[in-house]
Amino acid sequence: LVLDLRADLSVEQLAERLSRPRGKDSTANWLRKAAGLSPAAAAILRDIGPVPPGAQKLALRIKGVRLKATGVQGLERAISTAGGVTAGSVNGRLMLGARPGVFVAGEMLDWDAPTGGYLLQASFASGVAAANGALAWLEASTSD
Repeated sequence: LVLDLRADLSVEQLAERLSRPRGKDSTANWLRKAAGLSPAAAAILRDIGPVPPGAQKLALRIKGVRLKATGVQGLERAISTAGGVTAGSVNGRLMLGARPGVFVAGEMLDWDAPTGGYLLQASFASGVAAANGALAWLEASTSD
């Protein structure tokens, strides 16, 4: 499994950001500021080994974090997320109230419920609902 912790940036763009002076920042703060990594992404990077020296090598590491799956956890760990966009933040068509035209689905939503093995079905169903909501919103927006 290979993760790109900054898929929105090229290696060159990331290396340029990482070549700026670090100052007195801790490694975690520097990675957050210079590379724009989330605390979780910075933790993953630190967990896989020492941060490589040099902006280019570090950029390549951030763009290609290699992980090896070694097993699975029990059912008690099968819930893959916690938190998300609250029900009060979306309308019945899964559009964000604060950002008209932005729709959410699946695990973007805050649901901490045992789905009984139907997580994919619940995600697909909410995806269809959000897509239908987006179509209705677009049709209403273009008819004005």
